[in-house]
Amino acid sequence: MKVEGTFTIDAEREKVWDMLMSPDTLAGCIPGCESFEPVDDDTYNVKMRVGVAAVRGNYTGSVSIADRQHLESYRMVVQGRGRGGSVRGEGLLTFTDIEDGTQVGVVGDAQVTGVVARVGQRLMGNASRMLMNQFFNCLKSKIEG
Repeated sequence: MKVEGTFTIDAEREKVWDMLMSPDTLAGCIPGCESFEPVDDDTYNVKMRVGVAAVRGNYTGSVSIADRQHLESYRMVVQGRGRGGSVRGEGLLTFTDIEDGTQVGVVGDAQVTGVVARVGQRLMGNASRMLMNQFFNCLKSKIEG
C-alpha cells in the first residue's frame, strides 16, 4: 500500500528537522504510542495501541532512521507485530523551504498482514492517511504552539 502526503509547518527547516529527530517529539506524536525506548542513536523500540475499524490491538516493534541527509531527507522504517498481524513500512521524508516555513513531503509503502489486513483492507488507505495527519498535526502544534 502506498502512502503519500505533504505537510506545511510554519517554522524554519532546521527547527522542523530537530523536532523530527527528537525521541520525545516522536513518542508524543506517534498515534497510540505507549512506550518509545532508544536502542541506539537511530533505532527505538516501541509499544503501540492502534486500531483499524473494529480491529484493535497492542503492537511491539521498532522505528529506525536511515539514510540521513542533514536538513534534506531521511528514511523512516517501522516494523511491528501483534496478535492481529504485523506491519512493515518505510517512508522517505523530504524537507523544502517555502515562503511560509517548511514543507515536509512523505512518500512511502506499507505491508500489513494478518487479521488487520483481511478485515481492514478497504480501510487501510484511509487509516494510514488519518494516522499520518494525526502525527503531523501533533508535530505542527508542538512547533507552532
